[in-house]
Amino acid sequence: MENSLPPFKVFAGTRSRYIADEICKELGVELGKMNIQHFADGEFEVSFEESIRGCEVYLVQSTFPNSDNLMELLLMIDAAKRASAKSTIAVMPYFGWARQDRKDKPRVSIAAKLVADLLSAAGVDRVITMDLHADQIQGFFNVPVDHLYGSSVFIPYIESLHLEDMVIATPDVGGAKRANNYAKYFNVPLVLCHKQRAKANVVARMTVIGDVQDKNVILIDDMVDTAGTITKAADLMFEKGAKSVRALASHAIMSDPATTRVEESALTEMIFTNSIPYNKDCKKCTILSVAKLIADTIRRVHTNQSISSQYLI
Repeated sequence: MENSLPPFKVFAGTRSRYIADEICKELGVELGKMNIQHFADGEFEVSFEESIRGCEVYLVQSTFPNSDNLMELLLMIDAAKRASAKSTIAVMPYFGWARQDRKDKPRVSIAAKLVADLLSAAGVDRVITMDLHADQIQGFFNVPVDHLYGSSVFIPYIESLHLEDMVIATPDVGGAKRANNYAKYFNVPLVLCHKQRAKANVVARMTVIGDVQDKNVILIDDMVDTAGTITKAADLMFEKGAKSVRALASHAIMSDPATTRVEESALTEMIFTNSIPYNKDCKKCTILSVAKLIADTIRRVHTNQSISSQYLI
């Protein structure tokens, strides 16, 4: 019987080509040819340099700052739609603008919903992303969202460390659900940190709820921006008698002075995925690739297979 599945092609935005190359290597396909022409005033134009008519098109682009990455993805989606692609799938290892996911005070924007609307207006048919800042962002879309979890690469790495007397911790109460999933998987205690912010990116006060005396602590978070919270939590854990403190986070935003803070903190190790390019020299940082996870998801989506078997937690 002849295979009725349309062919698929993978293309990458400017700043996500490094991970798209890895994904294509895992898939055994070549990265598609695309041209992005920049004008003197900062405007740019996207064009596909090969036919995509009738193809499933996977567009790899994380939308970390600056906003050009988001605009580039929107133009890629629009160009694919106008070039008669059968379907257009946005592969966003990091979904930016996700911290504004609800109206938590008067007269504020909900950027995550706006980005979802922009992607839909551009013509996206499906979104593949990883470790959203809040799970409910999936509900902002009227198209399928495949939400992957960095735990697929983090758990095997943690297991390889063979840590005894391990506890799972979260640097803030908002991440309690995520950390609790890890604690249940490893069957170890959960420790919470309660923080009070003076303003955005500035922690005024933090307290530890739980016992970390003579424990190897694993701090769980979805992203690290200026590293103020995660390093303050690590330092506090050591003050409370922890033997070692490691932190893992899916997205290495690492805005200055994050690298310096990590280096100078009590952290034993800081573990990220490569959803965002992190090229600074930090001896404490370990980067794990999610290219295989994303490639397997693309393969399963293309062949209409379930992706739930990829989820460890």
